[in-house]
Amino acid sequence: MLLLSRSQGSFGGLCMLYGTVNHNSSSDSILVQTSSAPSLCYFVSSISVCVAVFCFSISLYWIYTCCLDGGINRARLGLNMTLVVCGVFLFFFLVTGCVLKVGRDFLCDSVLHAVPNVTRCEQAQSRTWISPYTGTQFYTGLYNAGTALWVNFFIWILIGMLVVIQRCQGSDTRMMTPSETQPLFQD
Repeated sequence: MLLLSRSQGSFGGLCMLYGTVNHNSSSDSILVQTSSAPSLCYFVSSISVCVAVFCFSISLYWIYTCCLDGGINRARLGLNMTLVVCGVFLFFFLVTGCVLKVGRDFLCDSVLHAVPNVTRCEQAQSRTWISPYTGTQFYTGLYNAGTALWVNFFIWILIGMLVVIQRCQGSDTRMMTPSETQPLFQD
């Protein structure tokens, strides 16, 4: 969600999801009328940070168990826990995806209604904003953040499906250790 943070930075730390703007006709510039609480943007960003920390931690665990134990044991409890974590992530991705989409659309509706000669939200990025706000790449950042979030959502759906398939194949499914595979590949 670096893209959301960059967009937030263009507005001096204001969270412009669900924000509104006005047009200053004397200077032909856009001014921020209202913004959301910064905690809304922090919530959206924190979900991605939590998922990244979890993925990094589980990767380290897998590397550790492969090096020391010689394989990853996939017990039913581990699969159930992975399924629960996957479900929690999917829920939060769904919530944050909707928050991003609706919040961005709300801001864009405000831009389209308040700023003359703007027919698409992207056009407001190149317009002059009243200082200290720049507004450059605000729409692109919000759009790309939403796209990245939905890609993560669908990847976690695939992960969940793979865990369910692995769980249905049997509770004793696990990787073979090098000592188990050695008799198979002797010369």
